[in-house]
Amino acid sequence: MSEKLNIAVDTWDVQGTGEGFGGDYSADERAKMMAMYDTTLSAVSESKVVFATVVGITEREAIVNIGHKSDGLIQLSEFRDLPELKVGDQIEVYIEQQEDVAGQIVLSRKKAKAVRAWESIEDALKNDKIIEGIIKRRTKGGLIADVFGIEAFLPGSQIDVKPIRDFDIYVDKKMELKVVKINYANDNVVVSHKILIEKDLEKQRAEILTNLERGQVLEGVVKNITNFGVFVDLGGVDGLLHITDISWGRISHPSEVLGLDQKINIVVLDFDDDKKRISLGMKQLEAHPWDSLNAEIAAGTIIEGRIVNVADYGAFLEIKPGVEGLIHVSEMSWSQHLRNPQEFIKIGDIVKATVLTIDRDEHKMSLGIKQLSTDPWTNPAVHEKYKVGSKHKGTVRNLTNYGLFLELEEGIDGLVHISDLSWTKKVKHPSEFIKIGEEMDVKVLELDIEQRRLALGHKQLEENPWDTFETIFVPGTQHKATIVNKNDKGANLELPYGVEGFAGNKHIIKENGERAEIGETLDFKVVEFSKEEQRIILSHPATYMKEEKKPAKTEKGDDAPTSENAAEKLGDNEVLAKLKKDSKKD
Repeated sequence: MSEKLNIAVDTWDVQGTGEGFGGDYSADERAKMMAMYDTTLSAVSESKVVFATVVGITEREAIVNIGHKSDGLIQLSEFRDLPELKVGDQIEVYIEQQEDVAGQIVLSRKKAKAVRAWESIEDALKNDKIIEGIIKRRTKGGLIADVFGIEAFLPGSQIDVKPIRDFDIYVDKKMELKVVKINYANDNVVVSHKILIEKDLEKQRAEILTNLERGQVLEGVVKNITNFGVFVDLGGVDGLLHITDISWGRISHPSEVLGLDQKINIVVLDFDDDKKRISLGMKQLEAHPWDSLNAEIAAGTIIEGRIVNVADYGAFLEIKPGVEGLIHVSEMSWSQHLRNPQEFIKIGDIVKATVLTIDRDEHKMSLGIKQLSTDPWTNPAVHEKYKVGSKHKGTVRNLTNYGLFLELEEGIDGLVHISDLSWTKKVKHPSEFIKIGEEMDVKVLELDIEQRRLALGHKQLEENPWDTFETIFVPGTQHKATIVNKNDKGANLELPYGVEGFAGNKHIIKENGERAEIGETLDFKVVEFSKEEQRIILSHPATYMKEEKKPAKTEKGDDAPTSENAAEKLGDNEVLAKLKKDSKKD
């Protein structure tokens, strides 16, 4: 039948005239043959997947038959997964077109595989099935897996229950996966491997939490390291090992002791009622270092250790891991003036110290460094070296409102009062005169060994100029002075020889009625002079106030008093008295 059918088709008049090779057939015979031909063909629809048979293979293409009136051609490149393809094999193909411009059906095996793949992926998502994929490569934020020929995204957070640091170890390996999301708009599939692990761990986690007890020793794996501690995987349950519970010794970061993925033994310290937070300890598996501390260590013992911390109030010396003692800043130097501990010591220094007190029950120990040297105040030579009137040079260590502290030698400090800095300048704060760290020459004014006090002076290195000023700035004498600054009460003036004077607001008014300004140089008269208080009061109006002329000399002589010159002197005294009174009011 097939041979006859083929002959009929070959000799059929394409014009339908009945002429030519098949022209001997009648219309009835031709109709019967057409009906027979139609029954040998199956109806096909586009965009569907159907089974096909390989009927031929050329160098580039495979010829497949789906029961249609014409065979289809598919490039051999679509059969790379079937290197042993042969005639007679059954395959699935996708019908793209029933006929192209050449009248041939267009088929695709690649699209058929894609359709079946998406159907399998949808089925896996709908029915919660476990599928298998091959990791092809790593990408930003995760991995790309081949699932049924479709590329699916496996996020880094969905690979395992623990953080993954090296994604490359999974490339080219098979992995069981579950479909968690399908984005049809972008043909995007998201899968997870972590979800399978979590299900396996649920039973183990429940068992661990049920049997969890304080003091229980477990084995865990370091899962994550932070500044404040380490998260340990106990087999599906995470616990926190705080940095203070890692070692009896002081550590600055957990990574100094532990590493990622390291297996460790830990003890359960505590967990809350909901059993969601578990506190772990590692140092508790060892005896406390204080329990094994040498029994011979007592007050007065000299020990050696390493500085592990420096604070404002002192430094901590580690004798052995877990055993520390405090060296207070006051025990670092014999100097009574406290300084920053970092000026004496730094972290990492190996230091010897004397045990001052020790409490083994409370695990506390106080230490001292200065006790390793002799107290300089107990040196018999101090009395002679720093006797009153002796001159020395020291370093400024601190400034206060009332003076400055000068270090003459280690442990010997002295105070220079603000009034003993200068004979002529009115110093409001020592910072106007000198800075911390600078050196200064001084003279000893007072020494009290019992109270460890040393009074020093800087201005005393020179003679008191006020003995000379007393003969120069006599009340009533006139001098040039410059206004250096002003305040609510008046102005400070700079007089010759660098000495300062003061004039009240009423006494800096010029003859034109205006008040003198800073920087102006004018004539001033001395109204008052005090050597003891080192004070000079001046007035500018006194220089231009009118005075009566002195009377002519009499026969009785210049010194002979008369009613007129007596009145004049009285008038002068009254003017000076009035100026003094006004200056005091100012």
